[in-house]
Amino acid sequence: MDAGLNAGPDRPRIGSAAAAPDRAAVLELLGAARGGGRRAAGRLLSLAEGPQRRVLLEAIDPAPIRVIGLTGPPGAGKSTTIAALVGAYRERGLRVAVLAVDPSSPYSGGAILGDRIRMAQHVSDPDVLIRSLATRGHLGGLAAAVPAAVRVLAALDFDVVLLESVGVGQSEVEIAAVADPTVVVLNPGAGDAVQAAKAGLLEVADLLVVNKADREGAERTVRELRVETGAPVLTLVASRGEGVPALVEAIEAHHRADDPERRRARARLQVLSLAQTLLRGHPDLDGLVAEVGDGGCDVYGAARRLLGLPAE
Repeated sequence: MDAGLNAGPDRPRIGSAAAAPDRAAVLELLGAARGGGRRAAGRLLSLAEGPQRRVLLEAIDPAPIRVIGLTGPPGAGKSTTIAALVGAYRERGLRVAVLAVDPSSPYSGGAILGDRIRMAQHVSDPDVLIRSLATRGHLGGLAAAVPAAVRVLAALDFDVVLLESVGVGQSEVEIAAVADPTVVVLNPGAGDAVQAAKAGLLEVADLLVVNKADREGAERTVRELRVETGAPVLTLVASRGEGVPALVEAIEAHHRADDPERRRARARLQVLSLAQTLLRGHPDLDGLVAEVGDGGCDVYGAARRLLGLPAE
């Protein structure tokens, strides 16, 4: 099952010859993947995560594709919601890819990969690709890996990408920079809306979904969310498919309302997220940090030097 869910056999060994293809090799992989080769598709996505990303991007032309982000705390039912959305889009005849982002593990092991089992009903569908995208230890991290992976999927003629994250940390900001809309999935229960606000999830939400809405506390959670945010709030019982058509329509309505200003805002977030990622690996960073720590430079001057700006 891993070949469908995580494309594990396609991952290149670090330092191997297979990890350094040229443009011709990338185009060969692209042709094989377009012909239905899952291993070739997995290899391309592995390149999107690694140090040969630039070769990949130079070989593949940009193409339009829909990207829908889904995030929320663990246990909220994101994977079940995604499985329901995959079914809904497949009924419309669309080719669907799922990128399940795991910024914490190089090989997406443990419970996060276990959650992919909830999507197993779609694994045998040749027009559905499900991939765990691991970023720790890879060049550029999440901010760089996700847009590259999306570009690969667009080149492979997928219509929709469902992008899932674990619901904690910087990954939410980076996903919001790529996705339109970003859907935050929450569970019913007293205080859930407040906890989501504290975690920063409401700041990235274009749509809010209270999953497991047949449980006690769902109505209260909906009320709390409507107080905390101006984003639309929907209810869902993803395991039974209840509320899925309304969620799909809300996603489509949000997409129809897209405009140049929103696209520029997303582009700004992408550029800033990627710049922040690149700065973490800047060769001068450790030296500047040491200077600040030893009192030889203040943080303001160090930041300007890191960016190559003149002193104030």
